[in-house]
Order: sequence, then structure tokens, then C-alpha cells
Amino acid sequence: MPITDPVAKAKELYRARQDRVAIAPFTDEDPTLGMADGYAVQAELTRMILADGDRIIGYKVGLTSKPMQKLIGVDSPDYGPVLGSTIYSDGQSVSMSRFIQPKIEAEVIAVMGSELRGPGVTVTGAARAIAGVSASMEIVDSRFADWRIKLADTVADLASNGAAAVSSRLVPLSEVDVRLVGMTLTRNGELVDTGAGAAALGDPIAVVAWLANTLGEHGIALEPGHLVMTGALHAAVPMRAGDVFRAEFDRLGPVTVRVVA
Repeated sequence: MPITDPVAKAKELYRARQDRVAIAPFTDEDPTLGMADGYAVQAELTRMILADGDRIIGYKVGLTSKPMQKLIGVDSPDYGPVLGSTIYSDGQSVSMSRFIQPKIEAEVIAVMGSELRGPGVTVTGAARAIAGVSASMEIVDSRFADWRIKLADTVADLASNGAAAVSSRLVPLSEVDVRLVGMTLTRNGELVDTGAGAAALGDPIAVVAWLANTLGEHGIALEPGHLVMTGALHAAVPMRAGDVFRAEFDRLGPVTVRVVA
């Protein structure tokens, strides 16, 4: 049975984002909620945020690794909007006060060079529409208590978006095979994790194709300049004030996040 109160649930999430106070997962009350219900709430929440003057500058794709899909119990990714207010430059300080329970993930970000509209988008077609790729770190956050989320919860919560730091270096696809890009993540100079581009659906460009086709079902296109966050290359790492995270990518270079109180 479809969700009956997406506006009310979106208002709960909107207040949680404003007040930085976590709420109980929606699936606690109704375990039958699924992906479609989550997107119904996401659409309403997005409208509320845009009404405050924010803007969509791209999309993030989550659940792109097999371990995460298995953990949540799905066989495909999810997506949410990337908001202009959430983007940081390489090396910029990020305040913990913006979040509830943030974690950080290194990932490849694609920048669109031309419009890409599904259905029928192939990996080759997606590659032609991409201006280049950059190093990035996403800060994921959950407005649900203790990250106790199921699929409908994370989808409703804008795919657990928080913020992102993006390198200014844009590398054309002609110069790099993003499947083979290796990555190391350090916290305060100590190695935390490693990863490779292929962790994201086997190929970050396949993530862009998937997103274009999925958005196309709703009459939405990826536009020139849009950012596409293609998914984490390792397990998310909790953040603390005073941490300095640095992700170094083969061919793409480094990106740094400084965490302050």
C-alpha cells in the first residue's frame, strides 16, 4: 500500500535537518515502506528545501557497492539531489554543527559537459556527455537516530546526504580509466582505508548512465555543469572535530577536509 502522508513525513525530516535532532526511522512505525514511498517523501522534502532558496546542482548516487546493497537488502542503487549549499572546496573547513551524526566517504565525482537524458543511455553515451571527473569526499549524515535506517528511510532522507568537498582539478575521461583509479584515505596522517573506482557499480561511468536512465523515467535530465557523485569506494568513516581527512586518488589527485567544531 503506497505511503499516505509523504508531506507530513517530509516535514518531520525538514525539522530534523533544521534542528539537528534525529528522529525515529519511518520504518519503525511501518516496516512495509519501500523505495517508492521513500521517493515520495524525498520529492516533498526537496520542494521544501528549494523553497528556502537552495538549488539542485546535481545528484548523488548511493548503494553502489555490492556489500552496501546486501546490507540494506536491495539490488540497485538509490539517488538524491546535491544541493548548492552543501558543496565545499578542497581544504575548506567543515563544521560539525551542520550535522547530526556525520561520516565521510571518498568517491569519484563526474561533471556533466552536455545534457544527458534517459532512457536508453549506455555507458558509452554517458562518457561522451561527461566533461571530466574529480576527486571528492562526501559527508553523509542521517536524520534518523543511530543510523538505524532501512531503504525507505535513507531514500526519504535525500539518500542520507550531508555535504561534499570537491577538488578543483577536472580530469577528462580520455586521460583516465576511472574503474582502475586507486584511492587512499587518511585521517590525521594515518591510513584509514583504501578503495578503487570499480567499487562503484563496477564503473563510476555506469553509475552516471544508471542515474540518467532512472531520472529519465521521471522526465528529468542531467544538465551541463551538474555534479554526479558516483558512490563510496570504501566503508564510511565517522568524523570528529579536529580531524583532517585527505583522500588521494591515482591520476585525479588529492582532496582534503578539515573538521571543526
